[in-house]
Amino acid sequence: MTSLKTPRVPIPANGVDYRGKVVLAPMVRSGELPSRLLALKYGADLVWGPETIDRSLIGATRRVNPRNGCIEYIRFPSNGGRADKPAQESILYRIDPVREKGKLVFQIGSASPELAVEAAKLVAGDVAGIDLNSGCPKPFSTSGGMGAALLRTPDKLVSILESLVREVGNPYQIGISVKIRILETPEKTESLVKRLVATGITGLTVHCRTTPMRPRERAIRDQLSMIASICRDAGVACVMNGDVTSRDEALALMKEFGVDGAMIATAAEANPSCFRSEAEGGLLPWREVVHDYLQACIECENRFGNTKFLLNILIPGKNREFKDAKTAKSYSDYCHFLKFDDLLPAAAQVDEILNLTDKSVYKKNETEDTARDIAVKNALENNETARAASGAPRPKAASPAVSGGGPIRTNSIPAPVKPKPEDHPIDITVPATEVTQKQELAA
Repeated sequence: MTSLKTPRVPIPANGVDYRGKVVLAPMVRSGELPSRLLALKYGADLVWGPETIDRSLIGATRRVNPRNGCIEYIRFPSNGGRADKPAQESILYRIDPVREKGKLVFQIGSASPELAVEAAKLVAGDVAGIDLNSGCPKPFSTSGGMGAALLRTPDKLVSILESLVREVGNPYQIGISVKIRILETPEKTESLVKRLVATGITGLTVHCRTTPMRPRERAIRDQLSMIASICRDAGVACVMNGDVTSRDEALALMKEFGVDGAMIATAAEANPSCFRSEAEGGLLPWREVVHDYLQACIECENRFGNTKFLLNILIPGKNREFKDAKTAKSYSDYCHFLKFDDLLPAAAQVDEILNLTDKSVYKKNETEDTARDIAVKNALENNETARAASGAPRPKAASPAVSGGGPIRTNSIPAPVKPKPEDHPIDITVPATEVTQKQELAA
């Protein structure tokens, strides 16, 4: 008998095989470079970046940050800004070419084969794969015919994938993949998947929820084995997504349903050390994770608003540090509130680069303390009443009874006691600044 081997779509020279991998899911805001680096540090085999819309990337400029070596794709607003307020550059995407080499999959949002190809060509040389988002149910994606809306236009979805394989995957020798959701019936899902695996893609990820479902609703896995079987017969790697919370659980689910890989989303957002197996120690304490995350953000010069968004998730809400950290307006603030003194020098440098120094609560408090100390010192030296208020001895005046020649009273009513200055001290504190009145609570 001749043994039959399972077919496999060839993996391009610069691509990556999704088989046997536990990976970080694509998440808007939660999939920026620091989060990806942390996932890789804790054991993720591959990482997906956040969905990037084709039109936003087209026209961007690629550069290398000389301070940290990161590749940055930037662009300026089309209106050019105003004379009194010049336009600020926007960093659309960051890549660490060393730590993410061979492990980063770029997810693109598109509803046009032409635009998808044009945008994908810009980043194809810096990533291991291009993944088409066909599963996002959010209006910002579906309203443009992208994301989960493509599940309703399978001809367009197939056309985009075929164009990406032909014009990007083959020339740049990287893999093209797609991420979908299950449809209302197994029959509809089966029909769609059979068309998708015939486009030349190397991988397919299935989120085990329908488009109307939300993360709080339990994932549906009854179609998973069928999808895995179709992918296997076509030689395409199948990755599962939905309610996967740890590496150990991912490996068990891969074996149970016959899929090739598993993707972790919200669990990694809450604590990326979920990529560590129990044998490796499992989840790390939140302070250690937050320290590593903050260090990665500082190294990458990550946008502060994005950093604050993730720290509000990583720091437990009932913890005292959570309340303090919510007032942070700079990286120095976070290091000060969380007592990460080892990160303070680098944090101060990044605050300067990102123009956060003047906003820092930590720095303003230092300034206020200094001003208050100076005011108190001046008052103590120049104001006798203030000296008394501070507790300094007050010189005694000569008693008029000693020098006067008036009669001595023996049974007179005691004279009323004059209040001492200590009872009504002069307020010498420095008025509070605006930063103590208007605290920013969210990014």
